[in-house]
Amino acid sequence: MITLSNINKTYYLRTDKPLLAKELFFPQAGQKIQALNHINLKITKGETIGILGQNGSGKSTLLKVIAGITTPTSGKLQVSGRIASLIELGSGFHHDLTGLENLYIHAALLGLNKDQTTDALADIITFADIGKFINQPVRMYSSGMIIRLSFSIAIHVKPEILLIDEVLAVGDQFFQQKCFDKIRELQTQKITIIYVSHVLHTVKAFCTRTIIMKKGRITHDGKTNKMLQIYQSQL
Repeated sequence: MITLSNINKTYYLRTDKPLLAKELFFPQAGQKIQALNHINLKITKGETIGILGQNGSGKSTLLKVIAGITTPTSGKLQVSGRIASLIELGSGFHHDLTGLENLYIHAALLGLNKDQTTDALADIITFADIGKFINQPVRMYSSGMIIRLSFSIAIHVKPEILLIDEVLAVGDQFFQQKCFDKIRELQTQKITIIYVSHVLHTVKAFCTRTIIMKKGRITHDGKTNKMLQIYQSQL
């Protein structure tokens, strides 16, 4: 369902602020950061893949490229299927709008029309379990409430590919277990899941295949138990 061929992502860091309007659109080159470096990866339907790596290794950038949030500098990306992503806490939410309003907007961004969202509305709200706050501005939400609503929307838009980047660590233990139970249900439905986490026991519990990243490269790719041994030996 997902094929990345020689994917590169380069950023340029600048220490000074743009002085001219044209520099906002045509910035001068600064320090080069190679966030992704010649990434080649194939993921088939129904796989649950873990991604491990220290901060700055390129894990989140890789998910953002797959999700279409950012474009690669070079290389070819092929993705087949509806994607739902949980990459950054509160991403895609407008904090001055209510949870309900954000729900409709977020579902639309994930490919549902208004009628489809309305049909799923009761299930989304029930799973999120944020009570009366669904009608309050998101700026009033705790981080846990934001992830509750985000996760609930993501799983109820019937994704074929689900991307999760560490955000489940924000929720309380009860909701985390609720999410993990739902992930197992999605696995039985052959939903493709890519899971980034520093919590190794959850990677071991859910992922049969795991990749290790370092400095923008995939250094190892194989069965999870073996990859965990390698990763722990590098810590």
